[in-house]
Amino acid sequence: MRLLSLGQELNDIQKKQMKDYKFWRTQPVPSLDEKIDSEGQIDTVKRPLDIPDEPLPLLKDFEWSSIDIENPLELQEVYQLLYDNYVEDQDSTFRFKYSQEFFKWSLQAPGSNKDWHVGVRVKDTGKLVAFIAAIPITVKLNKSQKVIKSVEINFLCIHKKLRSKRLTPVLIKEITRRVNKRDIWYALYTAGIVLPSPVATCRYTHRPINWSKLNDVGFSHLPPDQTKAEMVAYYALPNATKTSGLRPMKMEDLDEVFDLLNQYQSKFELVQVFTKHELQHWLLGGESNNGKPSNVVKTYVVENDDGKITDFFSYYLLPFTVLENPQHNELGIAYLFYYATDSADKPNYKQRLTSLMNDALITSKQFNVDVFNCLTSQDNSYFIKDAKFGNGDGFLNYYLFNYKTWPVHGGIDPKTKEVVEDTTSGVGVVLL
Repeated sequence: MRLLSLGQELNDIQKKQMKDYKFWRTQPVPSLDEKIDSEGQIDTVKRPLDIPDEPLPLLKDFEWSSIDIENPLELQEVYQLLYDNYVEDQDSTFRFKYSQEFFKWSLQAPGSNKDWHVGVRVKDTGKLVAFIAAIPITVKLNKSQKVIKSVEINFLCIHKKLRSKRLTPVLIKEITRRVNKRDIWYALYTAGIVLPSPVATCRYTHRPINWSKLNDVGFSHLPPDQTKAEMVAYYALPNATKTSGLRPMKMEDLDEVFDLLNQYQSKFELVQVFTKHELQHWLLGGESNNGKPSNVVKTYVVENDDGKITDFFSYYLLPFTVLENPQHNELGIAYLFYYATDSADKPNYKQRLTSLMNDALITSKQFNVDVFNCLTSQDNSYFIKDAKFGNGDGFLNYYLFNYKTWPVHGGIDPKTKEVVEDTTSGVGVVLL
């Protein structure tokens, strides 16, 4: 199966050494192949008063700009920048198709600051040519029970024509300065490429929903020993879900879902701790929807005969634009988000999880999803094979800024990069 590859060839990665990272070797991150013998903060303790009030200097042709996500024009500028210059596959066939609702959901989590939506503009024209964002999160390392007040860094994007200007290090330093001014000293972020130094690495896996369309656009290829009809039949899904009591999540389910997730997340080593307000935002779409169902995130609960919530799952929708294809101009993509079940310690756990995920696949069809993606994080390896997910080419590396901890299992064999089936990964956090 052909996939959006966010990484680079493993051979190239292995050749790279710490001296090759001119920027990252100056930052408070573990060195490549550093043996972690203790856990804790890397940089010396500072105070917000120690951090400069003024932004970092830029080249004379550029200026800083805080992006107002509530302003449709500025939001459109971010969309256009990312659409034209953000991650795409090597053949430039697919591009992320963000919506304004997606940006508001992903960038306006409770406690977010406008100051953390950082843009760079050309002085003469005002054109937005670079962007980086941060949102507040609370990270927990369950092995040590350490709770870390942090930010999640996302949407780092530089205009293709300016990649030689070394704007990336300046953007990272500036977002770090702005976060530090609010007395936050740590960050969690992901990248498809290997940087110093991953705390965990997961692999992307993909479950075709509409195999014929995926084949039409070159996303999935026909195996030499199969016919198209056989592939369509293999990936066919029922029209109706099987789990009794499955329904969309409502606001009144929040307390039970909150407790269920907290209990379930204790399985993993690296997790995000949510307040109820935060969980409402991430699972129901936030306050900006005014009580309407979100078009971005879909969450379902299972309510038993006694009225108790026993399970839930969620996924978010982020389609691709398909370029230069006469048959299709868009692919519907779903990404598995958070889930939990009270069956984690029961003998039928694998079967229950697989059944829930099959129902997630079935529900996604009504939202025109063509392929359903998930990583090898959480307990996904328990259902990946039986639910007919296939290995992708992309890997996602997880990083902690200014904090070192022992390596976390990402659900794959460190050498072969193959999925380790029926094994709990240490990664419980899901980043967009």
